[in-house]
Amino acid sequence: MRIALIADVYPPMRSSGAVQLRDLSQEFLRQGHDMTVIVPDAGLDCPWKLDRLEGVEVLRVKAMQTRDTGYVRRTLGELLLSHFVRRGLTASTLRDVKWDAVIWYSPTIFFGSVVAWLKKKAGCPSYLIIRDIFPEWAVDLGLMGRGAVYRFFKYFEQIQYSAADIIGVQSHAGLPYFKAWAGLPGRRLEVLQNWLAPATNAGCSFQVSSSPLAGRRIFVYAGNMGAAQGMDMVLGLAEGMQARSDIGFLFVGRGSDVARLKALAAEKALTNVVFHDEIEPREVPGLLAQCHVGLVMLDPRHKTHNVPGKFLTYMQAGLPVLARINAGNDLAELIAQEQVGEAYVGDSVAEFQALAEAVCELDPVATANRATALSDRLYSSRAAVEQIVRALSR
Repeated sequence: MRIALIADVYPPMRSSGAVQLRDLSQEFLRQGHDMTVIVPDAGLDCPWKLDRLEGVEVLRVKAMQTRDTGYVRRTLGELLLSHFVRRGLTASTLRDVKWDAVIWYSPTIFFGSVVAWLKKKAGCPSYLIIRDIFPEWAVDLGLMGRGAVYRFFKYFEQIQYSAADIIGVQSHAGLPYFKAWAGLPGRRLEVLQNWLAPATNAGCSFQVSSSPLAGRRIFVYAGNMGAAQGMDMVLGLAEGMQARSDIGFLFVGRGSDVARLKALAAEKALTNVVFHDEIEPREVPGLLAQCHVGLVMLDPRHKTHNVPGKFLTYMQAGLPVLARINAGNDLAELIAQEQVGEAYVGDSVAEFQALAEAVCELDPVATANRATALSDRLYSSRAAVEQIVRALSR
């Protein structure tokens, strides 16, 4: 199949979404498909650029900045994403390609109109990989009411869903949200598990042994730190475990809450906490090889459900997890069934600390074996590609 994959993240970006889409694209190639990734790029000084990255054809199209910028400018930039992709693709040497399928990745919710245009132009099916049900989660967290701004985002959310023939959600708990959509003719709804390709330990520029946490058992959080994560709970945990000289907390990544969290840690005089900037994806296995427990954080006010990509990364690395998640999330049952850590729903730091201490008592070898087996069984990019191709071929 000749496939177009549209997303707003892709390497050299370092987010977990960018890494997942790289792995997915490379697996499509391995399975004999022609894959072109189409991605907006605010850094381009020309309308479009076509190159290959690790074997994958990548069309970058000039767009506005949507990261590390103000809310209004970010919203405007995302609102225009379909326009930028259509303009760049039309100007490029790929303008006459007839695609056999269009796949796109959400977040963001603003690719719906360009997907609909490509579908009509090529007469092909489309598959929406949805990892983030927005704007619902923003309402759940109190970041947005159900007024005009909410209705604005809901309008584009519905455009996105109307462009999809198949939607793959990442959790069974997310299926009911799409019940009305799935009831219309010609539509298919399924669970598409997150995925991650095998990774090797290529070392890491950050060394725990050279940090203030040297010699401690490390709880690591690697990823975005923003409103959706509810990271204050981890700082409360670190404060509660301050007296334990054998425990340390390492936060690696970026996000809207990083500066505030650093200030809060300094205010509390936490000596068992270290923050480090985002690292290259290829360094993550080397980072996790130095750590002992992976932290998964989802604000419990979420009513939509997902299995964060970092959970997969921890499983692949053989780390037990300590997760604070929302009620009803499939992840709680999965962690319990597979015996790969502890999951908590609630607001009590003391209860969360008790689970953290329980994770420390797990047999590291047996837990690592269970974690890596779970990663191999459920979360392979091979299985994800095979499932997407089956759905598109029906």
